[in-house]
Amino acid sequence: MKNFRFYAVVLLAAVSCNRESTVPVPSPSVSAAALSEVARIMSELPLEREHLMEVYDAVGSSSGNGYDEEYMMNDLFESPGAGVGDEHSETKSSAYSRPIRDLFAEYLAANPRTRSGASGAEDYMNALSSSDIQIYWPYSEDWDGSTLPIITYDPGYGAETNMGYVLEYGPDGAEVVDSVLVDEQLAMTRPVWVINRNDDAAFTPLGMFREESEGTPSASPAVSIVGGEEDGESRMLFVKSLQMLRNYDSWFGGASEFFIKCGAVDGFKATTDEELRLYTPSVTDFMVVVKRRQLGRTIPLDALLLTSLTPQMENIAFLIIEDDGGKTTSWKCSAVVKYNSRSYGFEINIPYKDRDDIVWRGQLSSSFFEGKDEVSGRFGDVVVTFALR
Repeated sequence: MKNFRFYAVVLLAAVSCNRESTVPVPSPSVSAAALSEVARIMSELPLEREHLMEVYDAVGSSSGNGYDEEYMMNDLFESPGAGVGDEHSETKSSAYSRPIRDLFAEYLAANPRTRSGASGAEDYMNALSSSDIQIYWPYSEDWDGSTLPIITYDPGYGAETNMGYVLEYGPDGAEVVDSVLVDEQLAMTRPVWVINRNDDAAFTPLGMFREESEGTPSASPAVSIVGGEEDGESRMLFVKSLQMLRNYDSWFGGASEFFIKCGAVDGFKATTDEELRLYTPSVTDFMVVVKRRQLGRTIPLDALLLTSLTPQMENIAFLIIEDDGGKTTSWKCSAVVKYNSRSYGFEINIPYKDRDDIVWRGQLSSSFFEGKDEVSGRFGDVVVTFALR
């Protein structure tokens, strides 16, 4: 969630309960100014506990699906209460008698400066729904079930503080009563909704990948075993667990999304030139979202990297990145195997984005795993534990 772009940052305006203001239509590629505007509108909606439960249900569902604690505007308007990764259905939507999308429609229709009534309101809501704007609720698991949130937005530039709207219950729902400087420490002690941008919904996290494929996230090699029978020397290689030692982005941006990539000639056992030509390298690639509250915790993964790590595989390529987007590029590397008493490299291109943080990139040699059932190592600011079975 960290594609920091060079926009003019507009801090929250002085807090006001005036609900009549110009509402610019956000484009799918939104600036900090557009996020600020959405935060202001959200703060002026007459939120009640039902609406807090709607957001709480959605961010909890996203989190359960392996994503961050996030509620996309597309889900808010199309399927209230649905999280990222949910299938949209009217069953969940019907749980809310007056969802937040109704509050938006009423607010925009009542605003005389909003593009001529109903058509303007519809245009604005359609624009929000088609954008990547979302509500991010860090530390939502600690919510007491009633306290209203402070509403702020991601100012960009890696900032760690911003002004936020303080809400309290009034006779007609939530009202803005104050403004306050918001940082992560405050978000740990009371609810804070951050209006920011989503950049992980297009990817499938490890847990959902397993459910969808009824297997494990391992790329299939062209040939796993030559000759038909196992020789008892090969073992499966797993990433057993991961531990993040620092957050990689501003807290306004949310969790760290790690992509773990492994390039190798899985199950290599060639003994002749003909068998050598049967093999091609494969790339395993999966995403793990590490929430900010999970900093320093060991997260079990049990993710399969290689179906068959054989003694002939001298080096495998290993890459960990933290997603920041950008243009697709690749790491040109090689997976080294031993064939007829000499080493041979298979060329591999492992894709990543040019703005991504490269946590670690290099070769893992067979000696790193030799004679071990489990082995751990620090790769940048991430500790990875491997298991062989």
